[in-house]
Amino acid sequence: MANTGLPSNFLEQATQFLAALEVWERDLPTIEWRDLAIDAQHGQVALFSVDMINGFCHEGALSSPRVEGIIPAVVKTFQGAYASGVRNFILAQDCHTPESVEFADFPPHCQRDSDEAVTIPELVSLPFSDLFTVVTKNSLNAFHGTNLGAWLDAHRDLKAVVIVGDCTDLCVHQMALHLKLYANAYNLKMRVIVPANAVQTYDLPVETARQVGGLPHDGDTLHLLFLYHMRLNGVEVVREVV
Repeated sequence: MANTGLPSNFLEQATQFLAALEVWERDLPTIEWRDLAIDAQHGQVALFSVDMINGFCHEGALSSPRVEGIIPAVVKTFQGAYASGVRNFILAQDCHTPESVEFADFPPHCQRDSDEAVTIPELVSLPFSDLFTVVTKNSLNAFHGTNLGAWLDAHRDLKAVVIVGDCTDLCVHQMALHLKLYANAYNLKMRVIVPANAVQTYDLPVETARQVGGLPHDGDTLHLLFLYHMRLNGVEVVREVV
């Protein structure tokens, strides 16, 4: 057997670790909007939505039933945020150029001026959608090549941000870590909160990946691992915000 650099008991260790993560996930706390309401009413709470657009929910090469399945929880989170006094709604959304180099790693998706790049109708139909600030992005990280960094610099008084959307291990992970590391760098007491019920990732089973020549992507495993990785980096991972 070739030397892979992994210990001979790697699978046993990994199984024990995943079992511990399963317990951790099962015991995630629930927090309440009313605990954020005072700060929200002072404009110091923001809700960040990541890639809740048609191309990941309803149509296109990267649309996923797993992501579509969190729409009710995402909508409920928006409604709870608004009811508590939140008026800062940032929607970071893929809007790729036709020549996007990201298409070397993912099938072409969510291109500019396409229906795929449009906010899902479930959010657009909310009566307060006029408050949404849409930030279009051409990479996994919404702070690269956008004006979102300037927006954040202008809102250093934020006390809490809540992040919903997809994918847990890609754009949501990038968003959460950027916000947390920004707060750490400037010694800002800003809570970064990710409700597990309102984020999700896609699934590409091993056998299917072999057939299409892609990289396998176990949605359940990676969703759990990256929720935990965010927690390891100081992000508050909760069951939901009610």
